[in-house]
Amino acid sequence: MKAHSELRLLPWSGPDGKPCYLSTDDDSSRLSRLADTTEAIQLDLAAELLDHASEVLGSGKAVPEELRALATDLTQALRDTLRVAESRGHRLLAPGPATRSAETENHTLPAAFG
Repeated sequence: MKAHSELRLLPWSGPDGKPCYLSTDDDSSRLSRLADTTEAIQLDLAAELLDHASEVLGSGKAVPEELRALATDLTQALRDTLRVAESRGHRLLAPGPATRSAETENHTLPAAFG
């Protein structure tokens, strides 16, 4: 069995709401690809929802019920986005000793996104 840090956090929860993890050495396995696709969909939906929220809030005409529904949707989108970020963050390679010493000397952090 792999260590917890080597497991991939999947972008969905189990029936009881607990996190689901994948243990595989094949990043192109069927389940890995499904997780990648699901993450991409969740991030796209979050971006669309953000655009919608900007429109609703910018109009100045939103009623409380609409704002509550928007807040609920934004909360779920943020929850999904944070899960994707956590999953991807765990899969980043840890920097080696040479990289760490160079970062310390230059007072820079490695870029997390390309």
